[in-house]
Amino acid sequence: MRSKKSQAVLTRLKQVTGTKTDASLSSALQISPQTLSSWKGRDSTPYSLCVDLAQTRGISLDWLLLGEGPILRQVQPDSCAIDQESTTRENTILALWRMLDEDDRSAIQNALEEKRRLRDLELKLSEMATILSSLTRSTEI
Repeated sequence: MRSKKSQAVLTRLKQVTGTKTDASLSSALQISPQTLSSWKGRDSTPYSLCVDLAQTRGISLDWLLLGEGPILRQVQPDSCAIDQESTTRENTILALWRMLDEDDRSAIQNALEEKRRLRDLELKLSEMATILSSLTRSTEI
């Protein structure tokens, strides 16, 4: 692999893992910094690691290795189990999450927490409406 191509793959690996430095990338990939340095020195990228990462995170190998096409792998509908679909969906969300900067992550987390709070309030309101309805009926009798 040419230097520009292997460096581009490493840059995309940083994007997928949400890292910015070689040290943080090696940590995210659970490899030693020396291993990463060796890849750079030999101008190569381990394809098996890229394949594993693409499978677990729902990333397109075309994008990861070549920089072509969409970042996320296109999932074909088939008779997969619901658990596998959930895992794929969670991996896709996680891959997208890792590509966001900290401000965007905070904004999304705040929105999710607000949504959960509103859902809890709606549930309590519904329970209170049911209690009020039963109280109203009992006083009418």
